[in-house]
Amino acid sequence: MKKASLEQVSPKQAYEMIQQESRVLFVDVRSAMEFLFIGHPVGAVNIPWIEEPDWEVNPDFVREIRKLVLGGVICHEDRECTPIVLICRSGKRSAEAGNLLIEENFNRVYNIDTGFEGDLDEHHHRSSLGGWRFDGLPWEQC
Repeated sequence: MKKASLEQVSPKQAYEMIQQESRVLFVDVRSAMEFLFIGHPVGAVNIPWIEEPDWEVNPDFVREIRKLVLGGVICHEDRECTPIVLICRSGKRSAEAGNLLIEENFNRVYNIDTGFEGDLDEHHHRSSLGGWRFDGLPWEQC
């Protein structure tokens, strides 16, 4: 069986997928502080890829995902995985997290390529060039 690869999707493509398929697990991999205070997509769960104060990779990331996906079932070639959509600030951390999930045999992993806030513009501001918020998709903050 050919190894799966991380698929890149736009925020709008991810939103459509989430609306159309009820089994999608939508994970925001940013820190808890980013998730709460900067805001997050409506319906996303927070499982940080790296977390403060040390900003080290979460050693339990894959285990936490498995707990949410059918009680920890690992994907096999004879049955599809639950689709997992990942988002971070700009698409970089979520790509790292997604590649680890692919290595751990998940086969339907999607990375939102511009993230929640997109890249920096010429004034070093986010949310003006792309991202979930830029595209006007539903989000909330505490």
